[in-house]
Amino acid sequence: MIMNKILCIILAILCIFLTACGNDRSIGIIGGADGPTSIIVAEKGEKAMYQQITPHEAKKIMDSGEEHIILDVREQDEYDEGHIAGALLIPYTKIENKAEEMLPDKDAQILVYCRSGRRSKIASESLAKLGYTNVKEFGGIIDWPYEVEK
Repeated sequence: MIMNKILCIILAILCIFLTACGNDRSIGIIGGADGPTSIIVAEKGEKAMYQQITPHEAKKIMDSGEEHIILDVREQDEYDEGHIAGALLIPYTKIENKAEEMLPDKDAQILVYCRSGRRSKIASESLAKLGYTNVKEFGGIIDWPYEVEK
């Protein structure tokens, strides 16, 4: 509990520091009783581009019955080695060319992941720039503590 409070304070200071330095992005933290629950990234003057959530929060959405799309943005060989059940594969380098064809509903809840979290952030930003409104990025499969299928 004390660690959660310390983490909240550190993240709040980080947000203040980043926005005070004239950065073109703003970062917001949505907190809960147990500490920060998500981070929202937005361009200055724009509403949030995408929401960053934890793998645990993503799993809750997957298990809740809420409509969602799980989007794996790794390469085909990585996907074949193991992926989250039901995940749609669009490599992050092809998002801008394939998203509108493969993801026609721009208001759909899209849960994005890759191997470590770097490509999923890039893909989430691309989706937001294409007009997708409900993008949630949850990092990499290396941090996914649940089952994967091959």
